Amino acid sequence: MILKSQVEWALHCCAILSGLPEGRYLSTKALAELHGLPKEYLSKALQSLSQAGLVHTTLGPSGGYRLAKKPAEVSFLDIVEAVEGSGRTFVCNNIRANNPCRPEGYCEVGPCAVARIMWEADEAWRSKLRSVTLADLGQALKKDIPPQIWSGTFEWVLKRAG
Repeated sequence: MILKSQVEWALHCCAILSGLPEGRYLSTKALAELHGLPKEYLSKALQSLSQAGLVHTTLGPSGGYRLAKKPAEVSFLDIVEAVEGSGRTFVCNNIRANNPCRPEGYCEVGPCAVARIMWEADEAWRSKLRSVTLADLGQALKKDIPPQIWSGTFEWVLKRAG
C-alpha cells in the first residue's frame, strides 16, 4: 500500500501545530517553508485536515492553522483518514466467481479467505494508527531530535506564528 505524500506532510504539519501556544496560528507559507514543500500542494492537505475538523483555520495577516483538539485527542489514523479517506485498503472484486471449474449455479457464501485476511491486516494497521496520538509523537520527537534543533525549530515557528 502506498499512501499519498500528503499524508506525510499532514503528519509533520500536525506535529508542528501541536506545539503552538493557545490562540496562535501558523500560515501555510511558513509550514511549506519549514518542510521545503510547495505551498499550493500543502494547502490541499491542510484543507483536508480542516474539513475533517482536526485543525482550525483563520484568515488575515496573522491567520493560518492550529490544532482544533488537544494533541492527545488526535490519532495518526485521524490524520491519515482526513487525507486518504476511511475506505478499506483492499477491495474484493470476487474474482473467484470467474473460475471456469465452478459448477453451474454454485454460489459462495461470505467473503473468501483472501478478503478476510486482507481486511484483518487493514484493521490491524488502523488499530496501530488509532493507538498513536500527536502527544505520543511529540514525546518520540523530543527523544529523537537533538535539543538544539528542537528548540531552534520552535523559535523559528514562533517567530512566524500569528
